[in-house]
Amino acid sequence: MTTIEEQHVLSELARLRMQVPGVLGCVVAGVDGLLMLYDTTTGTEPHDVAALAAGAHGISRTTGAVLGQGGFSDVTIHNQNGYLSVYAIGELALLVVIGDGQLNIARLHLEARPVTNRLSEMLQIRPAHHM
Repeated sequence: MTTIEEQHVLSELARLRMQVPGVLGCVVAGVDGLLMLYDTTTGTEPHDVAALAAGAHGISRTTGAVLGQGGFSDVTIHNQNGYLSVYAIGELALLVVIGDGQLNIARLHLEARPVTNRLSEMLQIRPAHHM
């Protein structure tokens, strides 16, 4: 059974999935790759998605540090038939969005960034400080 807070997060994930055509699923994971919550319509194992997101976060965070570009914000992987986008939810969590090949990535970025702010508040995670 889920708590009220979890229900609010799940509603936020479902809303993002329904708002942006091409979004197949959303996952909230810790930066350590542990699954927190998910709302997906794919057959992909959410635990695997959480682990992939942690890997993408790690290399992106290191890239930002080496290049002097500041903290992690987001990263998108574009494959032949779809997308995986990972967004920071504060310093400790990630919003992961799985998209099909028809996903409008610019629209996803516009819609997902405010979601990360709301999720940060819901999950009581301190917002990330970007320089």
